[in-house]
Amino acid sequence: MIAILPLPPNYVRCTCRWAVEVPSVSRMEHEQVRIHTGRRSGLPVIIAVHSTTLGQAIGGCRLKAFPHWKDALDDALRLSAAMTDKAALAGLPHGGGKTVIASDGPLSGERRRAALLDVGDAVEGLGGVYGTGPDSGTSPADMNVIAERTRHVFCRPPENGGSGDSSPATAVGALAAIRAVAADLGRELDGLRCTLLGAGAVGTPLARLLTEAGATLSITDVDDRKKALADELGAGWLTPEEAPWAETDVLVPAALGGLLGPDTVGRLRCAAVAGPANNQLTDASVADLLHERGILFAPDVIVSAGGILHGFGVEIHHETPAQIDARLAGIGDTLATVLARARHAGTTPLRVAADLARERRLAPVPAG
Repeated sequence: MIAILPLPPNYVRCTCRWAVEVPSVSRMEHEQVRIHTGRRSGLPVIIAVHSTTLGQAIGGCRLKAFPHWKDALDDALRLSAAMTDKAALAGLPHGGGKTVIASDGPLSGERRRAALLDVGDAVEGLGGVYGTGPDSGTSPADMNVIAERTRHVFCRPPENGGSGDSSPATAVGALAAIRAVAADLGRELDGLRCTLLGAGAVGTPLARLLTEAGATLSITDVDDRKKALADELGAGWLTPEEAPWAETDVLVPAALGGLLGPDTVGRLRCAAVAGPANNQLTDASVADLLHERGILFAPDVIVSAGGILHGFGVEIHHETPAQIDARLAGIGDTLATVLARARHAGTTPLRVAADLARERRLAPVPAG
């Protein structure tokens, strides 16, 4: 159920009509969703709490321009639901949530700070059932601003008591997943052709790791300056228009989601898709289309879990570096289990991953 909860009149501008015009959601499974107009920034701030069955909901704060605030709401609903599965599959005692700031263009200076303070107020208003961290468009430094208004914030810079940038850990986990995919294909990483879509905060360290492992790498990014990374690593460089459809062994999406839909699957020339980008499929039915074409799809909720394993392992569960390294390596084990189950059942890895996440959410919580 969507619950748009009351806050002071000068802070909230919302009506129940907003909550029913979400084109891609037919049945609401979220525990609550808050839609605020930030009193400082004037921007829509959306927090979706999907589940707290296993514990506090966690999820990043995304700052992005949208054509309409309802598109931001749709994003928050999808990403928070995916985060529930991601936490469950990663073995964390957490549920899923998401914050989305629907900007009207690039934000900087005082208005950016205002939007982050608005997020802090909104998170604090939930009373601790949800904690946020960095996501697309935000950074560990931005979490310091949010922390001025709430303590339910994670991945601040280490000098401020946080775990810092989780992107390198996300890349390490993604490498473990790609290694599992290679094994499922009967291959090693050495010599495996990989096409990396996006050389940002996660894609750059992942490119280095893949190169070190001996993969034959091609890279693309919307920023032509990232060609310098390809030159440094001896990797190929492709334009964003040609890269998704280039012949390769593993397509590695590492930018924003929504790449694969019914109209694009037929153009793929790869054996597998495995990358850390969130929500790579426009909807779950696309996994069936990939399966029909014999293309192995590694669910992104597994591949991209390294960041939360690092951030929450350090800050909440106080795990040692060795324990976190073991969890990151375990991403490959989890994916290998899912792929094996899917093959045995003749179904998609995405369906198996969803079933496994549900099993873990419904399992009895150990006493104490």
